Amino acid sequence: MKVLITGANGFLGQHLTIYLQQQGFNVVSTNRGLNRNKLLTELQYESLDLTNEADVMNALQKHQPNIIVHTAAMSKPDECENDKAACILHNVIATKFIAEAANIIGAKLIYISTDFIFGEDGPHAVDAMPEPLNFYGESKLQAEEYVKANSKEYAIVRPVFIYGKVLEGMRPSFLHWVKNNLEQNKPIKVVNDQRRTPTYVIDICKGIEAIINQKQQGAFHLAGKDIVSPYQMALAVCKQLQLNDELITPVNSATFPEPVKRAQRSGLKIDHSTDVLGYAPTNFSTGITLSFS
Repeated sequence: MKVLITGANGFLGQHLTIYLQQQGFNVVSTNRGLNRNKLLTELQYESLDLTNEADVMNALQKHQPNIIVHTAAMSKPDECENDKAACILHNVIATKFIAEAANIIGAKLIYISTDFIFGEDGPHAVDAMPEPLNFYGESKLQAEEYVKANSKEYAIVRPVFIYGKVLEGMRPSFLHWVKNNLEQNKPIKVVNDQRRTPTYVIDICKGIEAIINQKQQGAFHLAGKDIVSPYQMALAVCKQLQLNDELITPVNSATFPEPVKRAQRSGLKIDHSTDVLGYAPTNFSTGITLSFS
């Protein structure tokens, strides 16, 4: 089975490319610019501008994938708030181009969304009422709605704060920012009044594989089962790497004023994915161990 992945240079995209190839899938990776995945030498890679409708159609007709996993997005909420036109272009219009091309070639679209489509009072059920608090969440919701209304075959995956091992060429994650600062004995302040259900990246890969193999349709929450704050995440890094947790000061979110509103208590319920897919996420402490192994 051939799977085409967009956003293949991103954190999820790189891990998913490697994982699906290891499971025997024929994977085609796409992203703007050069390939940054240094771990795969025999990689089908194509530079692709998803905002160019003709380029999207040509690439999909050339490769004829059975499955398209659309991970690419403008995913920083602050940037989306500051440039709403670019956010709509990359998160909504590009998704429309992919969905339309997928219909033409008969491919199933797996759209990677986010918990940001919801508001406060999480964790949220898969059928909860969307209530995005910022423009990034709104753009992802618009894309979801387009996929639901127009795609012949689709699945929607909603993860939360994806974490895991940082591969060569990747930007450091929040967890690795904690590690790097504490190893240099630099004190840090970390928010303790926001809680989410972080997702270990390989759990998402396994969930996507289950959706493909089981030919599932609809929306699925692929999140962790533990509700934690960034401060608790930082303490877990300290414990795993035996670093000095006295360098970490818990603060509230008002300490770091942001241009966009974020939920104080977000996260996603995973019972639907557990029941339908057999999804069994890694607990957070084990995920931290695996992230630094």
